[in-house]
Amino acid sequence: MQRYFVKDDQIQEDQVTIKAEDAHHIMNVMRMKEGDKIEVCDESNHAYVCQIEANQNLQVIAKLIQPIEESTELPIRVTIAQGLPKGDKFELIVQKATELGVTAVLPFASERSIVKWDQGQKVQKKLERLRKIAKEAAEQSHRASLPTIEEPVNLKGLISLKEAYTHKLVAFEESAKRGERHGFANLLDTIKPGESLLVVIGPEGGLSSNEVNELTQNGFSCAGLGPRILRTETASLYVLAALSYHFELAMR
Repeated sequence: MQRYFVKDDQIQEDQVTIKAEDAHHIMNVMRMKEGDKIEVCDESNHAYVCQIEANQNLQVIAKLIQPIEESTELPIRVTIAQGLPKGDKFELIVQKATELGVTAVLPFASERSIVKWDQGQKVQKKLERLRKIAKEAAEQSHRASLPTIEEPVNLKGLISLKEAYTHKLVAFEESAKRGERHGFANLLDTIKPGESLLVVIGPEGGLSSNEVNELTQNGFSCAGLGPRILRTETASLYVLAALSYHFELAMR
């Protein structure tokens, strides 16, 4: 069944009203009709099976039939601080990271980021676009919650967030080049369900030595991600896939 995220105020007693683009998707893309079933998820991460009762005035009215008891979220909260990449790579990262269970994506203006996100209307449009991609990916992958796409930060802003996380990891290619193999594996063995992890990924040119020094001096740990050097759009997905395997498959 197709899943849709709704605001809490769209649910009144045993009915949900689906509006705007989601209503258009139901009626004109999926071509659903009265009696068809969908899933909705509210802002408190509660999911329900619903049955369409009517579509009127560009809105779809559906009845809540039964709650969905499931667990589709990673047992740890993961934020990816992604160094700004070129082109449309950020869109790919947001889409795939959402499918893999990321909690939040934090655009990071690194020293070596070629792309610059100046504050203003253009940045807000980029963020709106990324949030839409995250919503669609969360619905497709039947997530119970929407990941947040945060406002961009610089190094100082990134470091200021350190107290909010149980663990902080810097994916550093030089560690991989030097043959370091155990940092990330040790983290997987250390972190516990319910804890939080902030992962810093550099842009195409990697993180500068100054950035790495600043981060390590502020409690971040450096680790390579295996023997090969990964592209920036691959590194974050590697981390999330490894976390998913470790916590959702290997530990069962």
